[in-house]
Amino acid sequence: MLLTLANGAARADSENCRKSREYLLGTPGGDLSLTPQAYNDLFKICVAASAMPNVKDAYILRDGGIAVVPKQDSVSATAATLAQFCDAYPRGVLRFITSKEKLSIRSVTDVARLSSTSSTPCKKIKGVS
Repeated sequence: MLLTLANGAARADSENCRKSREYLLGTPGGDLSLTPQAYNDLFKICVAASAMPNVKDAYILRDGGIAVVPKQDSVSATAATLAQFCDAYPRGVLRFITSKEKLSIRSVTDVARLSSTSSTPCKKIKGVS
């Protein structure tokens, strides 16, 4: 029974990963930054990120980053989440959605259109070339 509840929670947590991927792949006019396969690969990373202890929600961004809403918005909690993400995905980019940004987000599409360019890529953090 506990395992069933955990699986249900994991599916609920990854719902926005699925919705953001569907939005990006269904964008009219082909205005995608990446290939459809790249977004499918990012979906797996997004699902894994959504299962991290300090992640309340995760999304795929149009530019290839992963956006997360942290459960705890403290420096130590976000640093631990970033370290965990970068250890698992040294070439990934993790963008934290701020409390202020959450107020203006009305849908998954608003999140998917956010940019991750202001976030430091994991390869720079980890010193990977």
